[in-house]
Amino acid sequence: QLQASGGGLVQAGGSLRLSCAASGRTFSDCNMGWFRQAPGKEREFVAHIRVSAEFKYYADSVEGRFTISRDNAKNTVYQQMNSLKPEDTAVYYCAATSRRLYYSDLRNYNKYDYWGPGTLVTVSS
Repeated sequence: QLQASGGGLVQAGGSLRLSCAASGRTFSDCNMGWFRQAPGKEREFVAHIRVSAEFKYYADSVEGRFTISRDNAKNTVYQQMNSLKPEDTAVYYCAATSRRLYYSDLRNYNKYDYWGPGTLVTVSS
């Protein structure tokens, strides 16, 4: 089970830090991702981090503003979001997969096996 938290209302230019806590099993052996879904839009990829955190990958829209990290001892993944924009408004979900994904599959939410409830991020202009 994955549980995202840390969402809220923030003004444009502000920051938020999302957390994704895992329970029921260890996710320290899983590759993790963040996705988001805005009202009326499809779920889209945000960021990915491998098990040992040696590889991180971001969507172009958040590159340089968002940072994904993990603490395997705490079974938790984080996403620091800076310089937030109104277009970042969405429900944010964390996801996990025990498979090592091909580069071409990182953005595909169907390749992730575990999901939890999302957390809402609202950025006002």
